Amino acid sequence: MIRATKAVILLSIGLLMAACAPPTADLTDPPVDLGDFKLGHNIVVTPDPKLVPGSRRATDEEWKAAMTGAIDARFGRYEDGTRLYHFGISIDAYNLAAIDLPGVPTPKSALGVTVTVWYDAKGAKLNEKPKTITVLGIFSGAGIQPSKQVQLDNLSALAAREIQEWLLENPEWFGIASEPDS
Repeated sequence: MIRATKAVILLSIGLLMAACAPPTADLTDPPVDLGDFKLGHNIVVTPDPKLVPGSRRATDEEWKAAMTGAIDARFGRYEDGTRLYHFGISIDAYNLAAIDLPGVPTPKSALGVTVTVWYDAKGAKLNEKPKTITVLGIFSGAGIQPSKQVQLDNLSALAAREIQEWLLENPEWFGIASEPDS
């Protein structure tokens, strides 16, 4: 019984630590297969982002730099692709959590974006409707929210990872044969 309890505790700690891993931890691994993908233009716009009440403020330039950097870091690794794909990303809404006060609940950081992917050779969008992606900030576990810049970077990296997951759900866009359903 004690061994089983210890195993459950260790497993829980491991899962919690994995959930707290930086969203860029997998960037040291070889990139996942995206077929003929090569990043072309990486355009981030901030037409009118909605600010959640109580959020720290970030400038349009701060968001553009963080999101552009996260996209470049994740998708710039696809150097062997033979076809250019362009991203249009709009920062729609965000919450940059304020500094925690002990015993006072504060909202987590969050980011909402919409994404459009363009295939260069055809000059056409691959997704008819922009894809909406929402990510929530990483649990720090320390009771204190990270700095504004760390939140900007983490949220942008999480969004870039979600964009990659969405692209993987559409292998036909990149010349990857999808596996038959089992």
